[in-house]
Amino acid sequence: MQEPTDVKYYPSDEPVRMGLEHYNRGNYGIAQRYFKDAVEKSPKDVTAWVGLAASYDKIRRFDLADQAYAQAIRIGGETVQILNDQGYSLMLRGNLNGARRKFEKAYALDPGNPVIANNLELLNGSRKFIERPPNNQP
Repeated sequence: MQEPTDVKYYPSDEPVRMGLEHYNRGNYGIAQRYFKDAVEKSPKDVTAWVGLAASYDKIRRFDLADQAYAQAIRIGGETVQILNDQGYSLMLRGNLNGARRKFEKAYALDPGNPVIANNLELLNGSRKFIERPPNNQP
């Protein structure tokens, strides 16, 4: 006979599901709270860590996003999604060279990925928009 103490607890996927739902609705602060709950309940859930990092990016908490991405990489390695998301995070911060390196690394792993191709195109557009000729300095 199995004792109640012998049953392992497997946390519900509800926090991740709710985090994704709120993230997709643009409720990034609420999504961040759900993803934080998810990683506390299941600290080896890469999806929860990536969702948490992306939510932090959207609320401009880049310091916390970096920590969440690092944890996701420790658990699951540098995946295409993580590299792409890190590139997008760096692009949001204005670190276009760092963003390009991440996007190109992700693209090398998955050259047919339309999201990465779009982000590279977006990055190229951003670079053209902010570059100024040398004589246009203060």
